[in-house]
Amino acid sequence: MNESWTLLKLLRWMTGYFTEKGIGNPRLDAELLLAHQLNLDRVGLYLNYDRPLTATELSAVRPLIKRRGQREPLQYLLGSTEFWSLSFKVTPAVLVPRADTEVLVEEALKRCSADGAMLDVGTGSGAILISLLKELSDWQGVGIDISPAALDIARYNLAAHQLAERGQLLEGDLAELPQGCFDLIVSNPPYIPTAQWEELMPEVRDFEPAQALLGGADGLDCYRKLVTQVDACLNPGGWLLVEIGADQGDAVTALFTAAGLTELFLRHDYGGNPRVIGGQRNG
Repeated sequence: MNESWTLLKLLRWMTGYFTEKGIGNPRLDAELLLAHQLNLDRVGLYLNYDRPLTATELSAVRPLIKRRGQREPLQYLLGSTEFWSLSFKVTPAVLVPRADTEVLVEEALKRCSADGAMLDVGTGSGAILISLLKELSDWQGVGIDISPAALDIARYNLAAHQLAERGQLLEGDLAELPQGCFDLIVSNPPYIPTAQWEELMPEVRDFEPAQALLGGADGLDCYRKLVTQVDACLNPGGWLLVEIGADQGDAVTALFTAAGLTELFLRHDYGGNPRVIGGQRNG
């Protein structure tokens, strides 16, 4: 790369390079990465296609191109991602929030009254907790996570969205949830079976935190721990909603049933995959 590279020429080269590396949306990733580095939006890129990049700009973008080519998640390179039309800081300390998880937020909102208290188990970046608190102005929320580094990111995001007064963060293991009077418990827990680890896409397997992904031999360890604590954590009439893997619907439903939860439902995401299971504690 040298000073004769225009934005358009570099975008075309990046697109080809990312395609060779097996990246799913090579042109979009190229545009977002270059726009971020040059402090432009995508429209700004289009308006500056013919502008030559300086040597300093080329030197700055080169390592980012290499890292994305090595399949490091784009969101980590950008430092943020969008979820529920909100911006969240993300680092390798937390999972990248994904659009499929938004159906968990949708289903939770259907079951929330005028006010109440929620618990987000394995809060990570705080995306689920914050999205719900933004929609439910009279609710309080608690996010719990085993990772201090993840809680630092969640704390930043709570402050950025001006929710620090309504959101509390606690460090703790899923097996020791805070006992209290919650009207809603939500969780996107680790649910990848150990044997499937090597099958994951490189962006996930090689860069996202394993402790937030692996759910034991069958992927169900966290669900087993959750359902045993419902009586101690959830108000009568309250709801437990969890994200699941595509083939875990029957098994998680059986766990919910054995725990005495009723009004069970299974929600598919917009790609047609089973995504959320919920149940209500009897009043």
